[in-house]
Amino acid sequence: MNIEWTSDLAIGVTEIDEQHKEIFRRFDRLLTACNEGKGNEEVLKLLLFLEDYVKEHFAAEEQLQKGSNYPDYPAHKAQHVAFITDVHKLTDSFRSEGATLPLVIQTNRTLANWLIQHIKKVDTAFAKYLREK
Repeated sequence: MNIEWTSDLAIGVTEIDEQHKEIFRRFDRLLTACNEGKGNEEVLKLLLFLEDYVKEHFAAEEQLQKGSNYPDYPAHKAQHVAFITDVHKLTDSFRSEGATLPLVIQTNRTLANWLIQHIKKVDTAFAKYLREK
């Protein structure tokens, strides 16, 4: 699986674009570790990073959406809340069961879906709105 940042994902706000790039870099580290049989070692690092980082990232993104009167803000925010909940569930599973193979697979799946569905589609729609506004 290869999911990487491309310039067409840029929304044109440096802070948000850099944050997206960092999420892609972290996920790439996990994928590389999994390919090397070391996914268990990276999964907690990624989950702890995501727990803190996405809160900061989502707050910046949501502030920009509210400030630009983005009409899809409520749905966008709901997706952010759902992702934070998913990350908390994964982290709780890690803490209770350790880095099991199903947890590593679910972490990969959750983040890949997020990168594909949210950043590549939902955030790109927001970027289009910003450019047209």
